[in-house]
Amino acid sequence: MQDALRRKVDEIIGGMQCPKAFKCVDSGFEALCKAKDQGLPGYLNCLEAEPDGCKFALPFGYGHLCRCPLRVYIAKTLGK
Repeated sequence: MQDALRRKVDEIIGGMQCPKAFKCVDSGFEALCKAKDQGLPGYLNCLEAEPDGCKFALPFGYGHLCRCPLRVYIAKTLGK
């Protein structure tokens, strides 16, 4: 992982608690929940089949938004 990317990831995870123990980071950003960037600052569209159990899922209209700071950063920076 690039130094600048690693520093930013470390900064983000230092300020949050993850119920999945940062599995996304440990997997090299391969084990990610399904989400898509729609251009909203700080949010992604959650594409998980059952997002109600996720503490970062925010019900919005007929779907959910993801507000996990790390997942949002990964999507907006790495396009994953």
